[in-house]
Amino acid sequence: MEWDIVIGIETHVQLKTKSKIFSGASASFGGEPNAHACLVSLAYPGVLPVLNEEAVNCAIRFGLAVDAKIAKKSIFARKNYFYPDLPKGYQISQFELPIVGEGSLSISMGDDNKIVRILRAHLEEDAGKSVHGVEEGKSGIDLNRAGTPLLEIVTEPDMSSAEEAVSYAKKLHELVQWIGICDGNMQEGNFRCDVNVSVKKKGDKQLGTRREIKNLNSFKFIKQAVDYEVNWQIERLEDGGAIKQSTILFDPDSGETREMRSKEEANDYRYFPDPDLLPLEISQEKINVIKAEMYELPNEMKARLIKEFDLSSYDADGITSNIAVANYFEDLLTFNVSAKLASNWILTNLFSRLNELSIDIENCPLKASKLAQLILRIEDKTISNNAAKKVFDEIWDQDKSVDDVIEKLGLKQISNVNEIENILNQVLQDNEAMVEEYKSGKDKAFNALIGQVMKASKGKANPGQVSQLLKEKLKN
Repeated sequence: MEWDIVIGIETHVQLKTKSKIFSGASASFGGEPNAHACLVSLAYPGVLPVLNEEAVNCAIRFGLAVDAKIAKKSIFARKNYFYPDLPKGYQISQFELPIVGEGSLSISMGDDNKIVRILRAHLEEDAGKSVHGVEEGKSGIDLNRAGTPLLEIVTEPDMSSAEEAVSYAKKLHELVQWIGICDGNMQEGNFRCDVNVSVKKKGDKQLGTRREIKNLNSFKFIKQAVDYEVNWQIERLEDGGAIKQSTILFDPDSGETREMRSKEEANDYRYFPDPDLLPLEISQEKINVIKAEMYELPNEMKARLIKEFDLSSYDADGITSNIAVANYFEDLLTFNVSAKLASNWILTNLFSRLNELSIDIENCPLKASKLAQLILRIEDKTISNNAAKKVFDEIWDQDKSVDDVIEKLGLKQISNVNEIENILNQVLQDNEAMVEEYKSGKDKAFNALIGQVMKASKGKANPGQVSQLLKEKLKN
């Protein structure tokens, strides 16, 4: 029997604000347990929540980035449930009137693009966390995260494979960092996904019963969890069993999912408008101001790079994969270097070194200004591309001048026509057999002759000039 896989994702994005969403307490990560807890987080009697304007601005930026409807009026509600790490007994969230409505995100699947519809994105506060094993047989409660601002982004069930789910999660992860609303640190829980998975007989219009995999904080885990869950559901249905709607957890050690609790419905939470918070009203003027301040989006920048600099789609994708990479590239261009050369050096040499050292481009010791000097020396034919790699190694984390390194290592390229011609004449004289091979139609002999010239010049001869002069001489 053939099956259709149906996947939707709810992503909790921790917003990049200094303080919590309803209080002035620090929203920074870490610290001693409960060091960032405050009277609002602890739900002391008489305290009132005050909405953080920057969290609202972040939500608006996201709405604009996915071409969504931004509600001029939205309402905060109390989502009632009891957990030890939620002292109020309810979470302040948005239900019927979220701040961001329907939008979309395009993902790449090979040569094809797919649109994933975004149903909504709403603001809410995070809960604290239970810490087990503080003392033998005891658990502790850390409320540092309680009240941290979140934007929960909910998709329609538009994905049909683990690969599509991962592609969406990666694209969203890149986007929220690009627009500056989240630092994207998945290890610290700043970007975590709840993945809803169901299967149905191929072609059926009726959706199957879904199970929600909670708190996946790596792309690898999303792939593993979805693959396991899909196989589990299909096997259960083919064996005559039924799927019960439930919330499940993924165990990375075993690679399996396991049921945590039956899945709650909206009415289980007894949502009602929070009486302590007025409706949030957003003017069109505020939306326009935020839109005007936003950096161009990745798809816009990609189109510009292809059109303006004739970059390939692949190279433009690489440059726009991350806001820090895009900024580094833009910094390089301020030194009037070739965009194609700049792109090539970032995506090959620079990325290779960063991956080798496991560091991000933000922490790259080679500043754009220094790499630009190197690229300019390639462009003005001072050094060859191969020689530039040696200079790259020397200046990577050293305060050395590009020109001084070129001089010290004797890498300056020979571009003087007379010098090259003298070397070329000697090579032709010493390799008459190769010359005859070329003239008899063996094209490989041409490259072999160029190799001999480069060897004789110790790699310093300008390859372009060598090729041109050699062609002219072999015509005679």
